[in-house]
Amino acid sequence: MSLEQSHCVGGRIGWQPRYLIAETPQGRLLGAAPCYVKSHSRGEYVFDHGWADAFERAGGDYYPKLQVSVPFTPVTGPRLLARPGPQAGHIRDALAEALAKLTDANDLSSAHVTFCTEPEWRMLGERGYLQRTDQQFHFENPGYANFDDFLAQLSSRKRKTIRRERKEAHPPGIDIVCLTGKDLTEDAWDAFFAFYMDTGSRKWGSPYLTREFFSLIGERMADRIVLIMARRAGRYIAGAINFLGADTLYGRNWGAIEHHPFLHFEVCYYQAIDYAIRHKLRWVEAGAQGEHKLARGYLPHTTYSAHYIANPGLRRAIADYLERERAYVEAASEELAAAAPFRKDLAEQE
Repeated sequence: MSLEQSHCVGGRIGWQPRYLIAETPQGRLLGAAPCYVKSHSRGEYVFDHGWADAFERAGGDYYPKLQVSVPFTPVTGPRLLARPGPQAGHIRDALAEALAKLTDANDLSSAHVTFCTEPEWRMLGERGYLQRTDQQFHFENPGYANFDDFLAQLSSRKRKTIRRERKEAHPPGIDIVCLTGKDLTEDAWDAFFAFYMDTGSRKWGSPYLTREFFSLIGERMADRIVLIMARRAGRYIAGAINFLGADTLYGRNWGAIEHHPFLHFEVCYYQAIDYAIRHKLRWVEAGAQGEHKLARGYLPHTTYSAHYIANPGLRRAIADYLERERAYVEAASEELAAAAPFRKDLAEQE
């Protein structure tokens, strides 16, 4: 709702909401899927630009397509929503079937269910959707008492590196604050929006979120937001926005108007770990991609997406590509996990 009301989706943005619902003849809601008709592939974090280019070079029209996701949000969660009960599985089946039929009936090239749960991914695969995997880096908190307790589990070299980076991120004159609830003032949002626009304009040219969006979420879910901000001489100079789930801190956007050594790592990664430990959260998901997170305690985790491709020739080509890509992702995840910074022998003597 906040995305639509703040004009982040809809209009000429290229994300046209088309929510799929399942209901009884009497109008009782049974299930739903968050769908968007897309005229491009931006803001999805599951990249299909190569598929689009290949299809269009062959004379096809890849756009419009149907996207089943939360816009601009690389966070795993259920995408085929069903009312709890004995019929939930049948409702999800009906939604999956309807997505394919809608794609065909409306001359769309494809339907993409991204960042779905693994059970949904398996179910959609059984129903003919092509299966794709990727990886993110997540921090897991098994019950650390504090940040030093976490550091004690790392190899000596990694531990020293993190301590050095944190120290250099805190030179005299810079302090870091966590804002949530009533502390999320419009002044704080003004500052963070400037950071967001700077990062967005440098990375992808046209930032997705409007200034109004941040005010709306500040009004509606302030207690579920943690804004980690760095100040120098009382002025905000950098920040990262995080959202609170039941047991997870979800890191999203970061930006800065001044650049200081390791401030990005401190604000985005170390402060998030510290917050999760202090508030007894189990996980920190620090956004998409980023193998540099591995050395900072974030381990690889598989993400899932499923794709219905209408054109048989394009479908065969993508299926072949995804078979090889899945093998690569699995091998890369195993290799990265083996390079984790944690001590191989927790009984080693310092």
